[in-house]
Amino acid sequence: MKLVIAVVQDKDTNRLVDVLGEGDFKITKLATTGGFLKEGNTTLMIGCEDQYVDNALDILRDNCSKREQMVAPISPMGGNADSYIPKPVKVEVGGATVFILPVEDFMQF
Repeated sequence: MKLVIAVVQDKDTNRLVDVLGEGDFKITKLATTGGFLKEGNTTLMIGCEDQYVDNALDILRDNCSKREQMVAPISPMGGNADSYIPKPVKVEVGGATVFILPVEDFMQF
């Protein structure tokens, strides 16, 4: 058994959860915040048998789109002026960051 942990952008979450549900995957959804853009995202914990991991990854790949987003300047007040960005810049966001962990035991009460 594996635990698939996927961090996805909030915009992709509803569609992704629907498709995973249609595939009979059991999901725990956590509201999380990204460190770079300081925006909300969603972390999904998906427990599945080893033979279904590739199916889960295919669903993640097909439903988590990458897109460009403008990032507003961040003020150096209280921070490091070396990393100050004076004007908005485009960054690529979206997609999924996925971790696959082995599960030694699983219990449900």
